[in-house]
Amino acid sequence: MGIFLYHDALIYDVPFEITLIVLAYTLLYCLTVVPYVLRRIRTLDTILAGVSRMTEGQIHVALPEKGRGSLYRLAHGINNMREGLQTALESRMKSERMKTELITNVSHDLKTPLTSIINYVDLLKSPELTEEARRDYVGVLDRKAQRLKALIDDLFEASKMASGAVELQVEHVNVSALLQQALAEFEDSLAASSLTFRVQVDQPQMMASLDGRKTWRVFENLIGNAVKYALPQTRIYVTLTRRPADILLTVKNVSAYEFEGEAQELAERFKRGDASRHTEGSGLGLAIAKSIVELQGGELGIEVDGDIFKVTASFPGLPLSKGIPEAG
Repeated sequence: MGIFLYHDALIYDVPFEITLIVLAYTLLYCLTVVPYVLRRIRTLDTILAGVSRMTEGQIHVALPEKGRGSLYRLAHGINNMREGLQTALESRMKSERMKTELITNVSHDLKTPLTSIINYVDLLKSPELTEEARRDYVGVLDRKAQRLKALIDDLFEASKMASGAVELQVEHVNVSALLQQALAEFEDSLAASSLTFRVQVDQPQMMASLDGRKTWRVFENLIGNAVKYALPQTRIYVTLTRRPADILLTVKNVSAYEFEGEAQELAERFKRGDASRHTEGSGLGLAIAKSIVELQGGELGIEVDGDIFKVTASFPGLPLSKGIPEAG
């Protein structure tokens, strides 16, 4: 028995078995291939809609990543591009924000001592000024001028560090001795304060190939930063540790000021722990220290845990087996 098909007045006798096979394949096609094609079309439409939203500036839109085929790879690739663009945009916005803060802070820090200098110069012009008052005013002028000079020097140093226009005079340095020299510089300021140092140095001789003067500047900046911002009547902990590959300096103190924001932002230029700027400081100390450390192949890290402020600086150390004699 067969099925008769009519075409242009011709009659074809198709076997029933072939008819069943054709119907089965047609049904299978409708149940599998057609839904699959429709799903792929919907997925493609979703991707196109997402791309269209991204081109309008909505880069937060994430495309669905389904399946394992080419459309999945396409969506995955577009998502990776979106994340890269979003990261770059956030970085750009942060850079612009920090640039604005930098200009504001530089203007403020330069204007404050300059305004004082101008005011006291006007006071010195008074013919009725006593000799004692004149000496007092000259003393104030000297302090403000030195403050302005220190700020400009730090700004110039930070600019050189940022441009990479720095020449290092590398030599074999005893980091332990260098730290002790830096600590000695703060004896007078500590004696006049209520702060206490707790110093721990693992070994009296820890050798490294460093620029001694610039490394001393790192120690001075980090210790000075702790002295300046530490809560009165607290301790400052300074430790120097010899590790297999490097030498680690840690300075830890209780901060007198509450810091809001990311800890690493404190290493940015003109970023200060006291947002109200109660203390005299350029906001460049940590930025300069970080640049010097990194130029010498080390790392500088900052951690803030509540009111506990901790900064670490690592320097590549010389191999312990070399036994290089101590250098100044």
